[in-house]
Amino acid sequence: MRIVLIADAYPPLRSSGAVQLRDLTREFAAQGHDVTMLTPAPDQAEPFVIEHSHGVRIVRLKSPRTKDVNYVRRTLGEFLMPYAMLRGLRASSLAEETWDGVVWYAPTIFLGPIAAALKRRSRCRSYLIVRDIFPEWAVDMGLMGRGLPYRFFKAVERYQYSVADFIGVQTPGNLPYLAEWEAGHTGRQTEVLQNWLMQAANTGCSIDIHKDTALAGRKIFVYAGNMGIAQGMGILIELAQRLQSRRDLGFVFVGRGSDAAKLRQDTAELGLDNVAFFDEIEPDEIPGLYAQCDVGLVALDPRHKTHNIPGKFISYMHCGLPTLAIVNNGNDLVQLITQKDVGIVLTNREADSVTSSARELLDRIALDPDMSERCRRLAHEQFSSQAAVRQIVSAISSAAVSHQRTAG
Repeated sequence: MRIVLIADAYPPLRSSGAVQLRDLTREFAAQGHDVTMLTPAPDQAEPFVIEHSHGVRIVRLKSPRTKDVNYVRRTLGEFLMPYAMLRGLRASSLAEETWDGVVWYAPTIFLGPIAAALKRRSRCRSYLIVRDIFPEWAVDMGLMGRGLPYRFFKAVERYQYSVADFIGVQTPGNLPYLAEWEAGHTGRQTEVLQNWLMQAANTGCSIDIHKDTALAGRKIFVYAGNMGIAQGMGILIELAQRLQSRRDLGFVFVGRGSDAAKLRQDTAELGLDNVAFFDEIEPDEIPGLYAQCDVGLVALDPRHKTHNIPGKFISYMHCGLPTLAIVNNGNDLVQLITQKDVGIVLTNREADSVTSSARELLDRIALDPDMSERCRRLAHEQFSSQAAVRQIVSAISSAAVSHQRTAG
């Protein structure tokens, strides 16, 4: 099939979304599909730049800046982004191309106009990959009320959903949120599309815990990813403080985010010598980092009411790292980690409970040498890019056949 993907995250960005889209496009190509990736490029002077990598045609389209800016500028930039991307695309050699399927990725919620334009021109079916439920999660977190900004974002969200024929959410717990959308039009369908990553080889890492920190020889708890409001990572610093007397343990935090500077400051003020912070690293270095570690850490703010299986959890599984997860009540990750026995998960954020669970997990890892293999098996069975591509292609293909029959 000829597939076009649209997303505002793609390498050289290092976010989990960018890595996921990179792996997805490469897997489309590996399975024999003709794939084109459209992504915004705010620092680009030209209206479009076309690249080729691993069988993927990557089209970078000049657009407003939406990263590392204030909320007002980000909202305006994201609103204008799809129209700027369309303008660049129409100036390119791809202006008249058509596709068999349009696939796009949220966040952001603002890509509906470009997805609609390409779908209309190609007369094809469309698949929206939804990885978070915005603006609902922002309301849950207390970042937004239900006033005018909320109503604006809801209107954008509803338009985006209206463009899609299929919507793939990341956990079963997200399906009820879209039940009304699915029932509102014949042919619409929602399904669970698990997060995915490609199995990556250990090619080394620029971070050498033995040489670059005072944590050499210790068992390492690692957190790699965004450090923002949605994560509620203060509990992890408190965990490190509670375990500071354990000279056989250390904590490594790698990444960036709105709370990163505060977390570093809190660590320094507490005088924690069992914690090391590093800036974001290249995605290809992650297996090399995890090979030096023993436990993966996941934290989600308890105010979340929507469901989320973070990309970092999947990367831990691919690398065989049992996970200590502190998540919101009712999150689907609770059942998954418990049933598959790949770590310990808590919805209780009391420091005593988290600390005792960390100790318990270390004991279980020592007594259960198969836990690491169970992690890898779970990643292969449920979180592979191969399965994600097959599922998306199956949906678009079946929808296309149904559409043809109806038209006939």
